[in-house]
Amino acid sequence: MEQVTIRLTSDQALVLSHWPETPQMTDLSRVADDPALWAPIHRITRTPDKALPELFAPDDEQRLQTARRRLRPEY
Repeated sequence: MEQVTIRLTSDQALVLSHWPETPQMTDLSRVADDPALWAPIHRITRTPDKALPELFAPDDEQRLQTARRRLRPEY
């Protein structure tokens, strides 16, 4: 199979790496009704764990909140 490369900023990777924690605690069918979606979603969201060692820094929660603020569009 042909590979596809996805590039993310460190803020995007940090926020994305924390996203699956919430849906796993809820009904997954409400988030994605096709189970085939979960294989690529898990692969994409777990990649930052290997690429960003700061994900495991003691101030991870503060970094996450800062990244979320930077990524939210201003209205």
